[in-house]
Amino acid sequence: MSSHPLKQVIEAADRAISAEDFDGVLEFYADDAKLVVQPGIVATGKAQILKAFLAISDHFQHRLSVTQGKMEVVESGDTALVLMETVLDSADALGTPVSETRRGTYVFRRSAEEKWLCVVDNSYGTDVLGR
Repeated sequence: MSSHPLKQVIEAADRAISAEDFDGVLEFYADDAKLVVQPGIVATGKAQILKAFLAISDHFQHRLSVTQGKMEVVESGDTALVLMETVLDSADALGTPVSETRRGTYVFRRSAEEKWLCVVDNSYGTDVLGR
């Protein structure tokens, strides 16, 4: 299902995250969206999501690049579940490249204007359950 319109939406959001265009990033989220910052920590609403992205950027020393791997979209009416590999490329404190692939789960809602907005952003997927 890589041809689903959400693929382009997510690619654009990933580019905005990688460019640290956080005002642009927030346009991809619904006002009541939730972002799993890390297991056990959830940001709610755009103000908290912005704070989270600023902290994430600092954590990755402003070297984070986000891309996607495999993606499946399950759509029902105006709601879509996205199961996706999220690839995080960055560098450690010594500048050594680091890459991490997560299997995330995301929920999108289509607005009255036909725009897909993220309502649940969970790049950790089922890893939030622990091991």
